[in-house]
Amino acid sequence: MEDIDAIAVLQDPVRRRLYDYVAAQDHEVGRNEAAEGAGIQRTLAAFHLDKLVDAGLLETESRRLSGRSGPGAGRPAKLYRRSGAEHQFSIPARDYRTAADLLAEVAEVARLDTELQDAARREGRAAGRAAGPVEDLDAAAAVLAARGYEPRMDDEAGVLRMANCPFHALSEAHPPLVCGMNLALLEGLLEGAEGAEGLRARMDARPGLCCVVVTASKNNDC
Repeated sequence: MEDIDAIAVLQDPVRRRLYDYVAAQDHEVGRNEAAEGAGIQRTLAAFHLDKLVDAGLLETESRRLSGRSGPGAGRPAKLYRRSGAEHQFSIPARDYRTAADLLAEVAEVARLDTELQDAARREGRAAGRAAGPVEDLDAAAAVLAARGYEPRMDDEAGVLRMANCPFHALSEAHPPLVCGMNLALLEGLLEGAEGAEGLRARMDARPGLCCVVVTASKNNDC
């Protein structure tokens, strides 16, 4: 019932706006920023943010935003970020996660990495053909967002990073197998998408992020 309860919390439109805002940021969010982002008062934002924490959808930490400590530094602010927990439910109950984990284990033991990557690349090409024109990183971001990757532009590196891995649970248990599959999937997606010849996917693992980034052709030598 925990997953159902957590998802039910998001039926409230204010909570959904707050959750969507916090989840979209690449930093922890304070109550003032969250309230402004959702277009509501701070006290109302604080109430609903804590409801999202109780439901396991957000996590909190306390930190002084000034960076100072000691007398006169002010009280620590309560900051929110999206929880790393996964929530899913189906009625009647279905256990796809266990099936996926077993299939990944068999593929790993049988050393079917190449076959899995070939299948992922074919799936990606089919998805790319259905996506329509993908001519730049902004267009790629829209396609990847629809697939749950939560892409964010890293202007300093000139790459599109993925804040969410749709296969996170599997990649934790079978990293080489699943990350290779993920890379092949995105390679295929860009191969199949019209106008995406100047874009490519490559590995660039970072803590807390998906292992794959998308880069424009001018960054292909990075």
